[in-house]
Amino acid sequence: MNPSFSQPLRRDWSRRTFLSQSFAGIGSMALGSIMSSTSTASSSDGSVHPWPALPGFPHHASKAKRIVHLCMAGGPSHVESLDPKPELDRIHDQPFPASFTEGQQLAQLQGATLKARKSFVKFKKWGQSGLEMSDLFPHIGGIADDMTIVRSMKTEQINHDTAHAFMNTGSIIKGRPSMGSWMLYGLGAETENLPGYVVMTSQGPGAQPVSARQWSAGFLPSKFQGVAFQSKGKPVHYIGNPDGVCQSTQRQVVDEIQRLNGLLQKQHEDDEIATRIAQYEMAFQMQSAVPELADMSDETQETLDMYGVKRPGDGSFASNCLLARRLLQRGVRVVQLYHRGWDHHGDLEKNFTTSAGDCDRPSAALVKDLKRLGLLDDTLVLWGGEFGRTPMAQGSGRDHHINGFSVWMAGGGVKGGTSYGATDELGYNAVENIVNVRDLHATMLHLFGIDHHRFSKAFQGLDIKLTGVEPSRVVHDIIA
Repeated sequence: MNPSFSQPLRRDWSRRTFLSQSFAGIGSMALGSIMSSTSTASSSDGSVHPWPALPGFPHHASKAKRIVHLCMAGGPSHVESLDPKPELDRIHDQPFPASFTEGQQLAQLQGATLKARKSFVKFKKWGQSGLEMSDLFPHIGGIADDMTIVRSMKTEQINHDTAHAFMNTGSIIKGRPSMGSWMLYGLGAETENLPGYVVMTSQGPGAQPVSARQWSAGFLPSKFQGVAFQSKGKPVHYIGNPDGVCQSTQRQVVDEIQRLNGLLQKQHEDDEIATRIAQYEMAFQMQSAVPELADMSDETQETLDMYGVKRPGDGSFASNCLLARRLLQRGVRVVQLYHRGWDHHGDLEKNFTTSAGDCDRPSAALVKDLKRLGLLDDTLVLWGGEFGRTPMAQGSGRDHHINGFSVWMAGGGVKGGTSYGATDELGYNAVENIVNVRDLHATMLHLFGIDHHRFSKAFQGLDIKLTGVEPSRVVHDIIA
């Protein structure tokens, strides 16, 4: 039994009580996946925020107010994208030096004959900064002067689901909050008719499933969880009233449910009842907000072409990127876009080229559009996968790799036109200015004005943090 429940509530949950109340109880859960809080608080600048921050937050002046995480699910190869390795090209098809791999964890290549595989792409310098990137990413290359490439990432998990969990929550233990949920919990949001945290997915070759636990609120109140919008068609199902039910009637129904839930909340001080009250109100408000959000008729053809959107709501990464910009404009704090198309164990040249084509133009367009609208300075854009790929061949592809990979960031207070860290000459190990996932989390929180050492939540007798108990650091060298 949850020790936070009051003694009367424990007595109430008999079998007879459950059966007598189940009709109302089950009905009230119907919108349980549609989150959010409608309480309000005033900030220091006098503006009203319907999702208030925790007292004392932020800890220091923030550079970022919102984040869009472009999740390249499956693990894009760093040696085909952001990390040129001419020495790897030189030893192509030769035995990979055992000194690099001895005693190392491999996914599917364990015990196999390891041969070096050169990159099939050409690298070139982009922008005034001369950042080197693959020629398969010409549009991202075009924003080189706005971005920082981190080439020395390391993670601890070599399989997809646990690696996603580690990237999102800092842990592989189920029930831990995602970084988006931590952000909402600490800082709140500035929208009352849309969720504070939205997730969308798209798909390409090499699609791996992505579980909903990646945007779970874990042990935090469920109002902080990410909400999965549909990528095809309407973002939210059943957003309108059924025939014969007008808006005023719907308002009366919601008000009565809120009154009953309010009575229950007075009797039992349970966070989830307060969340349920907020969920009903949010669902009602979304009936007008979501259709307006999804109606892209006000977007110019020039903007659609810039993103590469053929048809809004077609399920593509391009359409999701444009919808992400519209969400950010409307006060949504956290947006995650998963493109499930980077698990290239075979046919690397064909599949990687396809995935790069799917994601290059819209990723760059999102950065350009945010900059055009004056939103990039306080919007952090993060692009990357849960791990990288091996510099050794796996047939016609590459295996999972955790010892060195790359991500890039733009806006939100990070430097532009720079790279940080390095892998060795073959792209196997991160060897210079190593950045682990917890360091990335600490740096992101710092950009949002949060000291990760002071940001925790008591759970099961422990003070849990996004950055865990292992040593982690803020990477100040990439902050403008």
